[in-house]
Amino acid sequence: MTASGEQGCVVESYGRRVVVACNGGEERGCKLKRRDLELVAGDDVVIAKSPGDDEWTVIERQPRRNVFTRSDSRGRVESLAANLDQLAVVVARRPACDPFIVDRYLVGAQQAGIPALLVVNKRDLPEDSGDLSFVEPLRAMELPIVEVSAQTSEGLETLVARLSGRRSLFAGQSGVGKSSLLNALVGQARRSTGSLSSGTGEGRHTTVSSAILRTAWGEIADSPGVRDYAPPVMPATDVQHGFGDIAALAGGCRFQDCLHLREPRCAVRAAVESGAIDARRYESYRRLLNLNRQLMERRGWGD
Repeated sequence: MTASGEQGCVVESYGRRVVVACNGGEERGCKLKRRDLELVAGDDVVIAKSPGDDEWTVIERQPRRNVFTRSDSRGRVESLAANLDQLAVVVARRPACDPFIVDRYLVGAQQAGIPALLVVNKRDLPEDSGDLSFVEPLRAMELPIVEVSAQTSEGLETLVARLSGRRSLFAGQSGVGKSSLLNALVGQARRSTGSLSSGTGEGRHTTVSSAILRTAWGEIADSPGVRDYAPPVMPATDVQHGFGDIAALAGGCRFQDCLHLREPRCAVRAAVESGAIDARRYESYRRLLNLNRQLMERRGWGD
């Protein structure tokens, strides 16, 4: 207990209400003191009871060391989780993953200053059940990659070693088995699990709120499964910083503000033509540049 209230961490967020795990171990359902107080899983807060009020209220949000965010369809920023040590992007052979969305998650992590990890789930599926060729260029960039199976428990010990001592946000497209994987890691069904839609093959959404699952070895922040993700809007020249393979060669371009599109003497395009940069990764960069421009226009920003 502090002079002004009790300190804790938001472990579940449901819009205008949150669950706070207090430093003493208790979990308390809380309302928010102000309508403009934005809270997500991982936020450190101060809570208190007002005289004559039986409900706990979040009266203050402590400064964040980082926050993972996304853009909505109008280019506005939405926060997903705060005070993270790692982003774990979950992919699988089935349903077919969109590698461009995976790249965007990695860009969002880079923007927030959060290290990233790729988790390839459903390792038990045969190789011909889906295309994961996009993983190899990421492996070549030395992105940490762990292959697991939530069904057979293969690779879970290796994954736990990567998660130990950290607060890791799990993110990924619907249907990749993220909730089943979290249940396998936590050891109890803390999240409901769904099945693939038999009609479309797309995953059904099973997570409806942000939450933090606490274990003896670390913390997992869970986010809703998505069918799309876009990082926050940024200056066009900053997009390349989320693509380490492209940014590493950008210094060889003729112009310092080169966007690697049609500019002369572009070292990046030359590397794509020679095969030094994966063509799909370059196309992903181009697509994000275009999406970033569209979202910027929707927000009413100039170039």
